[in-house]
Formats: sequence, C-alpha cells, structure tokens
Amino acid sequence: MASRIPPSQDESLVEDDALLDLAEAGEEIPDDPDRDMDSPDEDDDDDDIEQAHEIQLQNDSKAHFDLHTDSVFCIAQHPHDSSIVATGSGDDTTYVFDASPPSPLLPHSYESNPSTSRPSLPPLAKISGHTDSVNAVTYSLPRGDYLLTGGLDGRLRVHTTSDQHYGLLAEAQEVPEINFLSPCPHPSYPDTVALGASDGSVWVYRIDARDEGAPLQVVQAYYLHTGSCTAGAWTAEGSLLATVSEDGSLYVYDVFGEGASAAVTRSPSQPLVALTAEDQRFAVDGGLYCVAIAPGGAYVAVGGAGGMIRVVSLPRLGTISSAIQGRKGGGARNNKSGGKHTSGITESAGVGQAGQILASLQCQSDGVESLSFSAPPLSLLAAGSVDGSIALYDTAHRFAVRRHIRDAHEEYAVVKVEFCTEPGKGHLLTSCGMDGVVRRWDTRGGTAATAHGLAGQWRGHRGEGERGGVLGFIQSGRRIVTAGDDAVSMVFEDNMG
Repeated sequence: MASRIPPSQDESLVEDDALLDLAEAGEEIPDDPDRDMDSPDEDDDDDDIEQAHEIQLQNDSKAHFDLHTDSVFCIAQHPHDSSIVATGSGDDTTYVFDASPPSPLLPHSYESNPSTSRPSLPPLAKISGHTDSVNAVTYSLPRGDYLLTGGLDGRLRVHTTSDQHYGLLAEAQEVPEINFLSPCPHPSYPDTVALGASDGSVWVYRIDARDEGAPLQVVQAYYLHTGSCTAGAWTAEGSLLATVSEDGSLYVYDVFGEGASAAVTRSPSQPLVALTAEDQRFAVDGGLYCVAIAPGGAYVAVGGAGGMIRVVSLPRLGTISSAIQGRKGGGARNNKSGGKHTSGITESAGVGQAGQILASLQCQSDGVESLSFSAPPLSLLAAGSVDGSIALYDTAHRFAVRRHIRDAHEEYAVVKVEFCTEPGKGHLLTSCGMDGVVRRWDTRGGTAATAHGLAGQWRGHRGEGERGGVLGFIQSGRRIVTAGDDAVSMVFEDNMG
C-alpha cells in the first residue's frame, strides 16, 4: 500500500525533509576497494550467474551423451564396432550408446550449449545392478561378445552383447572394490579378463556362455600385493599380466603356464617377476599407480608418486623355447645375444634378464598417472603427471628425455595419455586432464617443436576445479569420446588430417 501523509502534518515540512541539506551535500561516501563496479549485487540470483558462465563455455563436440546423473568414471568401445561405446558412472549405472554424430550436423554456431541446442545421443541400453559406483568397464576380446562392469561394491557383472538389452549372464563378488578391468588379447584364451581389487588381490576370469552351470570361471587368483592393486596390463600377445599396487610392488604373472612349460617358472601361481619397495633400487615412496608394457614385450614401465618411473625387463615367452634350443647347440652365434646394448634398450630381453631394473626416471614433480608406449618405428614412452605435464622418453637412447611439455594441461592433473594406433597416426599422442580439455600432440621432432607439438585441442567439458575434467577417453580414427567428471560424454572429431 502506498504511504499517505497524515492530514494534520504540514505538507511544506514534508517537502523540506525531502530536500538534501547543504552540509550533507559535502559528505563523501568512501569507495569500497573490494567492490567491483561491474560485479553483480550480492542478492542477484545465483542461477543466473551460473547460466551466464555456462553460455560462455566453448564446446567443440560433434555430439554428446548426458543421461548419467553423476561423474562418468570409465569408458570402453566395442572391439569390432568402435562407434559402440559403454560408460560407467557414479550413479551406479552403465549406458551403451552409438557415438556416431547425428546427420546432418547442426551449424557450429548452434553448438555453444549442447544441453539446449541439441538432444543427447540416445541410449542403446541402460544397465543397472550395481549398488555403488561403476568404476571399470570393458568388452571382452577378440569379438566383444561380453560387456563386463566392475564396481566399488566389489561386483563383477557379465552381460551378453548379442542381446540388445545386454542381459546379465553371470556375476561374481570376491573383493571389496574393483579398481580396473583388463581384457586379455591372447588368441588361445578368448573372453578372458583380469581385475585388480582394493584388497590387493588380482583375479583372472574366463567367460563361456555355453557352460550353463558356470559361465564365469576363475582361471587364477593372486594375493601378493599388500596394498590396493591400482593398475594392470597384458603383453601384446596376452601371455603375461603385470600389476602394480599402492604398496609400491610390481608382479608379473605367467597366467597360462607358458613360462612353466618353458622351464622359466615352476607354475602359473608363481610370479615371473617380483619387485617390492624392500628393494631400494626399485622403491617409490607413495606407491605405483600405472603400468605399460612395450609393444615387443621386452620390458614394462611403472609410474608412481613423485614423478618416479621404473623400467623393468621381461622375458619374451614366445622366443624362450628357441633360446633354450640354441643354448644346447652352443657356438659363437648364441653368444651374441649376451652382448651389451650400445644405444639404449632394445626389444630383446632374454630369460636371465627378466626382472632387471633397466632405468629409473624422474623429470616430473608429482605422481605419474598414465603411461603409453608408441608403436614402431617410433620408440617413445609418454608419461602424464599430476603436475600437469607430459614427458616423452626416447626408449632407443637410454630413455633420454625427448620432450617435457610442462604446461600440457596447465596446472591441472593429466589423467590419461595414449598414442594413436591408427595407420599413419602413430606419432600422435592424445591426452586429457582435469582442465576439461582433450589435446593431441605431434611427437615427431625434439625439444624445439613449435608449441611443444600441439596438433589440436577440444573443449566442452567443465574444468578448472568446477566438478569437471576429463576422466578418460577412447579413440578410433578421427573420433575421440570422453568420460567427463561433469556426467557428460562428448564426441570430438579430429579434422586436421
């Protein structure tokens, strides 16, 4: 209700009160040095501020999937159809979708805000059943007949991909939490998967839907790590499995007994290589968090706290039998394999050399989160660090530092690095980080490469500490599909040739 002047009050007095007194006119209101004249008032709607911030985000994606309601922790692609992608999330669910961008594409100017400018890619399947975050997801090899999910509830769930609804085939729960799943590429042991658990145990399972009584069978179980098993990797031919742990240990297992048959180990239950923090030459204070095996299988690299990397030799089981036969014949030709290396580490580790520490590396200041070897003819090892940098080591020249990209993802952690495997693109290294950006690097050349070899970058995820960042990706040809901490998966395409 509008205020009224009481009838008894003199209107002239009211007029005088409304006038500014001359003494008051000389008063100065002191400026608030902390107040920005362009900043909104404190009582402005926070939603409007947030909306204005989102509109300013750059989005280079061609498509997106946003049906998860929590962080997307893991991502995998079908081995035969790389457009079919599975994602696991903190919302306890797994989605399967086709990452092919819709055609025709919207004009680029319409793509500044995917949540309003275009619809999400539709799901092919939604998979429930976990009671905690889905922390790992993978397709079995070689045909992708099964999709496996691992959760922080300790459950391993196997789904058949021949069913459009991805029906549940089998389930196992032997551990408190599953940290990773790694499919085995061995041609003689299809549909075999390894997992690492928070209690340090390592399990290898075989899936066979034809066995109705036990479609999911334990091949091996190892209990050697005393801390959480953080990462694992198979050799390219699938004969050996290497795992690392927060306790700083590395174990390499002869899962299928090929080393035992060649008299290298007594049985598959014993590790082929065992190194722990008790060996001061190998010790990494703070633990190990990633592992990668060279394409030829001659050595394994492990990375951990403080930017530390250790390189350890492996036996090549495929050549052990011929090596043993060669020793029986004797002769100078057999002695050549014992000669020293003159230009770094080559792909020729023998039986007696297994478990030797070939190199101890450190040029980054914080934990190494990811490692990747390039395919021949390149001879590079890439390391992504929590300090935001990427280091490239030359494996053919005693692991000399070829390039150190200190601001690869500014001051934000590098989550994953991976060399492209497409023909003609093996020199490209893809990386993602908690800054919410995906980048590709041309690793050819030395330290003087222009812009450190940056070949392309793609934005769209939230980053910079705002519940964002890219937690992983898969890549195939020109396409990169991400797992975002902002609950979104984005599809980027490299059109740079």
